[in-house]
Amino acid sequence: MIEEPFANGNSFIHQIDPKLRIISAVLISVEIALFKHLPVLGCALFMAIFAIFLARLNFKCVIKRLYVIFWFLLLVWVTLPITFEGEVIYKLGSLNISRPGIILSAQISFKSISILFIFMTMISTMSINTLGRSLSALHCPSKLVHLLLMTYRYIFVIDNEYRRLQKAIKMRGFRSRTTIHSYKTYAYLIGMLFVRASYRAKRVHQAMLCRGFNGKFYSLEETSTSQTDIPFACIMTIIFIGLVSLEFFSYGNT
Repeated sequence: MIEEPFANGNSFIHQIDPKLRIISAVLISVEIALFKHLPVLGCALFMAIFAIFLARLNFKCVIKRLYVIFWFLLLVWVTLPITFEGEVIYKLGSLNISRPGIILSAQISFKSISILFIFMTMISTMSINTLGRSLSALHCPSKLVHLLLMTYRYIFVIDNEYRRLQKAIKMRGFRSRTTIHSYKTYAYLIGMLFVRASYRAKRVHQAMLCRGFNGKFYSLEETSTSQTDIPFACIMTIIFIGLVSLEFFSYGNT
């Protein structure tokens, strides 16, 4: 199963209503994505880092998840400063490093890390079942919620099927090479994987119907508004309005 190292905890963030956390994460992330000025993005990044400590997340696990965007950001910093036109601040041989390219790279970096931290703080601190239940309570399309929950449950089953098929072809002497035979073998493997996944999906659906499934998932857990939800909502509202005000203030000074 997918590891959920942040789902269990007793921090201030963990005690907030999951629905409120989802709404806050989406609104703040959209807001950060629309910002352009580096001082404002720096404030947003600082707040996101502070939220990480507020949620008491394991720092090593947080750093590991930064690897997801590390190579993307590295590619951004390698390409944009030398390909973006504008004021040249340094020459590296025949390459011109432009100020707009560096600024754009910094903007992308700040936005990416801030949004990742926000989602790690607000979304990763709940289990996948809680996430699905909260999305359903927020009136998200039921098919998308079902797709999320079923994908989480059965992606590991499909992975096991793939490993079994891969082991079977290796036991028959298959060795991966850059040949037509290898390409055909992999194509057959993927095709067989889809066939088995389709058969399993039909069996699972029939089993669910036999157990009275009517297109709706029910949960025995109930969430109610706690005393910490109102202060959290006020804090997030202040942060949202404050960042917007800083952005407009910076825009007016340029």
